[in-house]
Amino acid sequence: MYEPAGVKTSANFPVPGQMKAWVLGDPDQLFLRDKPTPVPGRAEVLVRIDAVAICATDLEIIHGGSPASILGGLPFNKNFTPGHEYMGTVAALGPGVDEYAIGERVSVEIHAGCGQCKRCRQGMYTSCLNYGRADKNHRANGFTTDGGFAEYAVNHINTLARVPDSMSDAEATLVVTAGTSMYGLTELGGLVAGESVVVIGPGPIGLLAVAVAKALGANPVILTGTRNARLAIGKELGADRTVNIADENAVEVVKQLTDGIGADYVIECAGTAATVNQAIHMANRGGKICLAAFPHDPVTTDLAHLVKNNIYVYGIRGEGRGATRRAMALMAAKRFDATRIHTHTFALADLPTALRYARDRVEDAIKVVVTTRQANAHASAAAE
Repeated sequence: MYEPAGVKTSANFPVPGQMKAWVLGDPDQLFLRDKPTPVPGRAEVLVRIDAVAICATDLEIIHGGSPASILGGLPFNKNFTPGHEYMGTVAALGPGVDEYAIGERVSVEIHAGCGQCKRCRQGMYTSCLNYGRADKNHRANGFTTDGGFAEYAVNHINTLARVPDSMSDAEATLVVTAGTSMYGLTELGGLVAGESVVVIGPGPIGLLAVAVAKALGANPVILTGTRNARLAIGKELGADRTVNIADENAVEVVKQLTDGIGADYVIECAGTAATVNQAIHMANRGGKICLAAFPHDPVTTDLAHLVKNNIYVYGIRGEGRGATRRAMALMAAKRFDATRIHTHTFALADLPTALRYARDRVEDAIKVVVTTRQANAHASAAAE
């Protein structure tokens, strides 16, 4: 029986006292276990997870903990539930919550900052100075607090975005990825319509960065990579030009397409020394480079070129400044079709197989989605 004090529930959405959840064991180990269904506190709701997408960061956390910061020490705390790109249905309301109603479909952001530190007050809650401190009410589901590879999760109301009935569960899980792309394009002054954008790396964030850039009025939008099939998807999402770097010199192509001056914005989504340096030489004077990937090794860069040309470089973490809600607005308005990157779907019980498809790119998997419901009326309606 699920009857926490002060928590509002509904007979239409019964909540069990125990839920199924995948939990970490040793590195690269996951086990399906029963865990107590979490209890929402003030300004929080309980979300029944209906679908969750797999991110490359999930694979890193399962393998070795980083870049998560989980209570219990590295590589990670056993019994922790990863997963952060999920959507679901509001199943219970924490004390005093009236901003959402039980039964509403919602997509989530990862981070809920403490709301007290300087960065949170600036809207930079993904850079919360109390990151990982539960005593300061910081949450980063799937990173510092239990995430979405489960039947239920607790989310702060500030992390929620309503999902329209016309949108399938699977599409709604992609809002986090689109939000990260949105954040990368709107930080440091923001993209101005008509500016040129280069996206390096046709992974999920890169492909949706193409779509978001085009929806925001960028011109031209150039996508570089090595996989022709993914470059073709980039074309469908709005890329004006694609470059297979095995066949062409990407820096030269960018210069040719921008009258020799280089691009206004470069979003680097590959995280290698070669691509970071390509980004530096693609940007024009006073241009901006967003580093959206996590390089695994130290990167040697041409700093002199950056300084001499007054090029701005910034990193992003997640989907700050409400970028997920802004991405949801574009997706709900059908400004781009995020489902073009959704390639495979598995049931929650088959999570290990889903992770293998995502990790090993089986059948050229791009975005793999795990569902907790066998029948999805919304997905069927959206497909009609």
